Amino acid sequence: MKKAILASSGNVFIDLGYSPDEAAILQMRADLMADLRKFIKNKKLTQAAAAKIFGVSQSRVSDLITGKWEKFSLEMLITLVTKAGMHVKLKIAA
Repeated sequence: MKKAILASSGNVFIDLGYSPDEAAILQMRADLMADLRKFIKNKKLTQAAAAKIFGVSQSRVSDLITGKWEKFSLEMLITLVTKAGMHVKLKIAA
């Protein structure tokens, strides 16, 4: 049986049925978490070393690495990204 291929909206969370406002926040959180995981990987940091940089516990870094996005607010992720020396910039697109 052949399955239909559906075009993406560009936001997987909208495709999963979340409202546009909730999907936008979830996408931002997912993007920031991915950037933090790349930072940890590229710097070859242990979870303990990353925790020291971010000012959080090692278990919080574990949650980040394992993608437990529900445990991180957008504000917390912005704080962690800033502590990693990166800058967050919000862009509005019409």
